[in-house]
Amino acid sequence: MRYIISSVVVGMLAVGIASAQPRATQTTALQTRAERTGFTETSHYDDVVAFMDAVGKAAPKLIHVTTFGKTFEGRSLPLAVVGADAATPDAVRRTGKLRVYIQGNIHAGEVEGKESAQMLLREFAEGKHADWLRSMVFLIAPIYNADGNERFALNNRGRQNGPIAGQGQRPNAQGFDLNRDHMKLDSPEARALVKLMNDYDPHVSLDLHTTNGTRHAYYLTYSPPLNPATDPAIIRLLRSDWLPSVTKTIKSKYGWDYYYYGNLEGRGAAGTPQERSWKTFDSRPRFNNNYIGLRNRFAILSEAYAYATFEDRIKATNRFVEEVLNYANGRAPDIRKATEAADNQRLSGSALPVRAELERSGQDVEILLGDVVEEKNPNDGHVMDRRADVRKPERMPEYGTFKGTETERVPSFYYVPPNLTMAIDHLRAHGIAMVTLATPGALDVEEFQISGNEVGRQFEGHMERTLKGSWAAANRQLPAGTIRIDMKQPLARLAFYLLEPRSDDGLVDWNVLDEAIGESKVYPIVRSRK
Repeated sequence: MRYIISSVVVGMLAVGIASAQPRATQTTALQTRAERTGFTETSHYDDVVAFMDAVGKAAPKLIHVTTFGKTFEGRSLPLAVVGADAATPDAVRRTGKLRVYIQGNIHAGEVEGKESAQMLLREFAEGKHADWLRSMVFLIAPIYNADGNERFALNNRGRQNGPIAGQGQRPNAQGFDLNRDHMKLDSPEARALVKLMNDYDPHVSLDLHTTNGTRHAYYLTYSPPLNPATDPAIIRLLRSDWLPSVTKTIKSKYGWDYYYYGNLEGRGAAGTPQERSWKTFDSRPRFNNNYIGLRNRFAILSEAYAYATFEDRIKATNRFVEEVLNYANGRAPDIRKATEAADNQRLSGSALPVRAELERSGQDVEILLGDVVEEKNPNDGHVMDRRADVRKPERMPEYGTFKGTETERVPSFYYVPPNLTMAIDHLRAHGIAMVTLATPGALDVEEFQISGNEVGRQFEGHMERTLKGSWAAANRQLPAGTIRIDMKQPLARLAFYLLEPRSDDGLVDWNVLDEAIGESKVYPIVRSRK
């Protein structure tokens, strides 16, 4: 049935394209599957591809549809480039504009971003947002977890309020959570995304999600990068102005409350030993927005409220994306300058965190808690929760940021032995700049002397590893073929986090160096100050 619907939609649009009608009229017949079904269904992969092809045909000089990789099952990952004269990275960079990447469906049961991204493409095809296009060029990927999207079930999202015809699953076809794969790169999807980041280098990324769990009164929550090794100026702009401005504007325009992402923890009332608090998620760069932050780029996560109706979740996402982009349009030069300054910062000799923990904000905050009513999915009878229009303000501690629990000095260079081919492959995939030494030579370096080697929890086929120890002076004979990584490069923060042996999300943690470490008491990668 889904193939028939897709063909009909494309056919309807083709009639409009063949005529000499204005662009807005040409796209009138084009709707997402969600819109066509009264928000009872969400788009399948073929629907999204057909939709993107249709808007590309409706505005061929503005919207260029391409792909940026393949999924584990071989589906092409569609990408729309809006505002350049072609879809290539060179064409996008030549615009000289602020580059914005918008991604939906990393968790394929969280489908609002997928629908919102398609609607935004239609608006571009209709000639809207001309002001944005003067300052920005867009990379739009509505369906990142395409394989997971096709594994439909009515209750993949538990008590989420629809779509009642079902939605995809959280992981990809390998069973991997793609929003935990940005450092280890075990999936072809993650490798494709990191290649997109290297090729197009967007200044701003929006990653569109849907919440789990807590019953609050916000239509949408959001987060900047959380890793404390992120450039402070990027975090400062997001937290002090960009996100607060978006929140105020949406409240003023629509009366809807948005706030920083969190979950309610603790069951007691305020002032009890089990005091309730508002806590954000993990700081490690395996998560998309934390990873992009370590690349010196602005990353914004959105989480539509799972118990609002499917239609309202899409609307909440649309409004958020619109106001984020309105702000970016007005501050495009400042955003670019901030990323350039971060790229040019010299980190050698400074200390950066390698491990972190949640920190409590200075003062308690007012969190708007909410309520739900139960209703049954008419297709199978499973219970869904539906947002009730209730606001219950409660002051509580907020744990919305992280502080480093352990820091390490950034060296001038790292030296990776040529036999560590898996590690070198990972570094290359991430876009880390490196030089291969043509001749052998002795060098005064620092080596990490291992005093402890612990295996932690199992996760997605890995036994996460932690080393203990410290750096000490040494002299090494470096063979020809050794890889030298200069920390005077834009991706120095990311390189540091990958290479430091005590990092909570680096090559050691993901077993990339297990064979080289073995029972050794010395870490195989060395570093130097010179």
